[in-house]
Amino acid sequence: MTRTGALQLAAIATRPGPVHERAQAMLDELRNQIPFDGAWMALAEPGGAGYTSIASTDLEASSVRYLSGPQMARDIELTGADRAQPPTSLSDMPSAALFEDGGRHVGFVTVLFQSTDPPSQAVRRQFARVLPRLAAGIDPIRALEAATSLIGGARAGVVLLPDQGVVGLPGLADDELLTAGSALIAAARDAVSEWSNPASFLWPRGSRQSPDGYLRVTVLPCGRDLDTVACGVVVLSPAPRLRGLTPRELEVLGHVIEGCSNLEIARALRVAPRTIAAHLEHILVKLDAPSRTLAAVRAERAGLYVPLARAGTA
Repeated sequence: MTRTGALQLAAIATRPGPVHERAQAMLDELRNQIPFDGAWMALAEPGGAGYTSIASTDLEASSVRYLSGPQMARDIELTGADRAQPPTSLSDMPSAALFEDGGRHVGFVTVLFQSTDPPSQAVRRQFARVLPRLAAGIDPIRALEAATSLIGGARAGVVLLPDQGVVGLPGLADDELLTAGSALIAAARDAVSEWSNPASFLWPRGSRQSPDGYLRVTVLPCGRDLDTVACGVVVLSPAPRLRGLTPRELEVLGHVIEGCSNLEIARALRVAPRTIAAHLEHILVKLDAPSRTLAAVRAERAGLYVPLARAGTA
């Protein structure tokens, strides 16, 4: 591969935009370097469940379905082609697993030739040299990590996986609030399922009634091209100015945003309805809002509320 070709692949791998567009552009460029007759690239699904096709070149739809199906995934596993090694051959096709720098399996790529002769060792070596760039270009975690760069003060973060699990974001710390099954993660998954745009809210350290400060939680939903490998990103950062809102008022705001009436809020918080009415009066003043509806809108836009925790979560 020429230096120009290597630089071109590296440039494509860092482009913004949907992963399938980068993948297709990389295959198109790779064809200029290795004149194959067909190619397929896929993302590895969590837990080794299979592969999701994201790009192909000159392959019929039936071929893509087969390559993306359970038989191909089984063949890849049986031959060990999903482990780090020089490009192997499945029916004389140069095929290789794609790994990010830390060794995480991110996908798979296969190139095909019409010739009945196996590809030469020179072609295999050339193919092997491009694998790190291909992996970097389709790595969903890397793409999601880049999306968090605009969140000021980001200190911890995870990727939400479709199987209800989470995986840490490179470069950010771990946090006990971001463990799979936590109340915060449950609230983040609710946000992903309800909203297609980024969302933010507050989360208390300690108990909701007597918190030891708050954190801002930012939830970034994933695009549809990543929905088989990731649902969204959750990032913790310092809380914004709370405008004098008390822990109880922030909790009341969460209920208001959820559309609860004063009576429903009073029952949930086990206080008298007149206490909720008093909290709402204070909230309207602090948010400079003439109505509870406008207060809810402003609080939601500013992320100045604590969402309702699911029943049974800590």
